[in-house]
Amino acid sequence: MTTQPVPLRTPAETALADAYVKASAALPGSDAVRGERARAYDRFHEKGLPHRRIEAWHYTDLRALMREAYPVAVGTPLAPASGLRILISDGAASMPTGALPKGIKVSTLRDCLTNGTEAFIKSLFPDQGSDDAMVAFNAAMMRDGVVIDIAEGAEIASPIEIIFTSQDQAPHGDVSRVLLRMGARAKATVHEVHSAKGKVQRHSALVAHVGEEAELSHVFETRDAQPEVHVSSLIVDVAARGSFQSFAFVCAGDVLRRQLFVRGSGEYAKIAMRGVSLLKGKQHADTTLVVDHAVPNGESRELFKHIVDDEASGVFQGKVIVRQHAQKTDGGMKSQALLLSGDAAMYNKPELEIFADDVVCGHGATVGQLDENQLFYLMARGIPRVEAEALMIEGFAREALEFIVQDEIREHLEASVAHWLAGRAKS
Repeated sequence: MTTQPVPLRTPAETALADAYVKASAALPGSDAVRGERARAYDRFHEKGLPHRRIEAWHYTDLRALMREAYPVAVGTPLAPASGLRILISDGAASMPTGALPKGIKVSTLRDCLTNGTEAFIKSLFPDQGSDDAMVAFNAAMMRDGVVIDIAEGAEIASPIEIIFTSQDQAPHGDVSRVLLRMGARAKATVHEVHSAKGKVQRHSALVAHVGEEAELSHVFETRDAQPEVHVSSLIVDVAARGSFQSFAFVCAGDVLRRQLFVRGSGEYAKIAMRGVSLLKGKQHADTTLVVDHAVPNGESRELFKHIVDDEASGVFQGKVIVRQHAQKTDGGMKSQALLLSGDAAMYNKPELEIFADDVVCGHGATVGQLDENQLFYLMARGIPRVEAEALMIEGFAREALEFIVQDEIREHLEASVAHWLAGRAKS
């Protein structure tokens, strides 16, 4: 007689499992939603918290980092903001006041979970990334968030701001999900901003469906104090001749894991993902992405810049998959890091999985320090060393920042880089 080994559960895993069991009856949703939640919970319960033996999580051992799981908060919506600004506080969403631009509809996720159609449920629970334990946990435990629908042909000129924050001072977790559906030829920008007060473990997800010939620009930004642990999942499907551009600005937080699952499901889909990480102290920031070219004539570009100081550590794992029939795919991926301290660390792992024979794909990764010859050149012209270093670091970051098409957001982030450099100069 043989027995199957029973996997040991950490206290954090046990607490998260118990949280779902206790909350499941009160979580909003129709019977169909409850079925999706239950299946997602089963996947999480089977896998547990990701750890270093899982290849995609090798450099961010969440099982070791989350020794304690904080209770998941039942947030209270904040007073609504005006304009296209959506507030999500401790997982609870409040809708903007006033008239919205023509062609956009915004709803709370809690309402849609109860009244959602079969098409809505299919959109909210895509197969992309569903095998990941933390995507599954988010799907099982999300209580609220926002649903944004942009009509066919609508062009939303102002960025849609989604502000994630916290109010509860006691240690807690928050879980939310955003669903964005864009009709054909629609255009929009989403600016996702994260901050937190106190001890917070955040599990956020944004699911986007980009219609044919539609254009979505997405900016992810950390600002002010951040969660202790933040797992952010971005899941995007791009239809024929659609365009998706994403930029991430990371300069705060103890542990941040950004995982992106992006698929070009229509011919001539264009995908571009870029970012700048400014890390110091003992911060740890992980960017892990999977770009899936499922059909011919797709294009993807990735460029990530990492500036790592003190004892901080950065991670970039990028995988581009070209399916067997995805001929004429054009892909390029690059990760570049500057280490400003002998104790700083950077882990790069770019990958290509190509099953087609008529493609142009490449990747590269570099890790280095500031060039002493260039520093000497600047210092010889009367520029103090600290200022010379700042000029070089700013120039290094600017190559990625220049891809942000919204002038206001780009200028704001350039100012944030300057502020970070000014703080480094004083330390």
